[in-house]
Amino acid sequence: MRRLLTLCTFILLSAELAAVAPTTPISVHLIRDPGLSAGVREVLQRAPDNVQVSVLVREVGGGPVLEAQQPDEPMIPASTQKLVTAASVLIDRGGAGGWWSTELTVPAAEVGHRSVSALTLRGSADPTLSVSDGLNSLRALAKQAFARGLRRAETVRLDESRMQAGSWTDLLVDVPMTAVRLSEWENNPPTSGAQARARAGAALVAELRRAGIEVGSDVVGVAPGFMPYLAPARLDNDGKPLPPDPLIPVNRRPEQGLASVSSGSPAPFLAATLRPSDNLKAEELLGTLAATPLGRGTLEGALLRERAALRRMGVDLSGVTLADGSGLSRDNRLTARAQIQLLSVLYDLPYAAAGTSRTLPAALYRARRNAFAEALPRAGTGETDPQHTGRGGTMALRLQGSGLDVRAKTGTLPGVSALAGYVTAKSGKTLAFSILMNGPETTPILTLRGLQDQMVQAIAAAH
Repeated sequence: MRRLLTLCTFILLSAELAAVAPTTPISVHLIRDPGLSAGVREVLQRAPDNVQVSVLVREVGGGPVLEAQQPDEPMIPASTQKLVTAASVLIDRGGAGGWWSTELTVPAAEVGHRSVSALTLRGSADPTLSVSDGLNSLRALAKQAFARGLRRAETVRLDESRMQAGSWTDLLVDVPMTAVRLSEWENNPPTSGAQARARAGAALVAELRRAGIEVGSDVVGVAPGFMPYLAPARLDNDGKPLPPDPLIPVNRRPEQGLASVSSGSPAPFLAATLRPSDNLKAEELLGTLAATPLGRGTLEGALLRERAALRRMGVDLSGVTLADGSGLSRDNRLTARAQIQLLSVLYDLPYAAAGTSRTLPAALYRARRNAFAEALPRAGTGETDPQHTGRGGTMALRLQGSGLDVRAKTGTLPGVSALAGYVTAKSGKTLAFSILMNGPETTPILTLRGLQDQMVQAIAAAH
């Protein structure tokens, strides 16, 4: 485990570099898995016919596997797929202290001018960017631009090169992913890349004018792609080749930054995704993985980055198929072993020390300041919010009165129910558990959930 922890620490310090380095999955399945304890076997005897059940339980911190049944069977994970999405983003951002950024740029030849021909908005698909709320907003960008002397922009345009909105049409949420997203769109997202550009651009134009900057046109354009400058060949007086002129003409240089904003820690957004099991937010998180050169702006590229992150965490990808970020697709396949390996690594990752980050949740899992575990729904809190936005999320009414500390992600599709996360056992040790149940679409989901809750109680009592 010390070796694995060292690897993960390195990941957090150099996530982008590690993304391009091929690695070999670390096998932790070195001894024969145990079966199931008597209490868990008794619960499973009441499972409906034709329901396939995969179970794996492991003590975190490098502890042994304690319970196992078909842990390597590929299963439909439903919304427990969001564990993969959240973990991959946390790794990609360099841990709970990472961020996303958005900037305004101007042509290199017009740096320092009061009036510019074009002002370009460039984003990293930050799902927390706001129109006017706080420091991470279009309003903050506009104020910075005014403070730095800008008084007029002939036109506003968006850089769409980081995201290919058309590649996201297979998502069941039916919302295109774009390089600039606004948190105000949550209840009314744009239905196309062009609509997203128009709405984001109009919001920026309004904030620029509010800040005292004139904008010559309300039409929002698309920034042209950057073409690297190729210096013309040079010859000396004898006709022999000379090295290219190192001076790049100013009109061929990349645009220069005028203003920039950045998000806080991704941890609160992870919690806002995992606790209520928000499908759109999960796909937006997946989109942030695409909005980099390695992600190529596509759904396929984002899923490849997820697989790379899982490999770096030492997750066995045998039988694993990734199709989306939310788990709505029935094409997703995970194994209980893959989920437990992910949960084990994420539990052991080093997080920020107490008091070093104002954006981390105030109460973190046990004494570990584990932002990932804290982002999960907590069982038995009793909240009845129909949107599941409270601390308990989708686990608020489950395991009430059990006395157990359970942080877990639920998953539900017709005929599919899953539960994966952490429980504090009778011994006081923290256990990572995964329960995946796949059956006919007519299978009673409430029955499966009840069996899962009974299994978690039996697991905690047995260990």
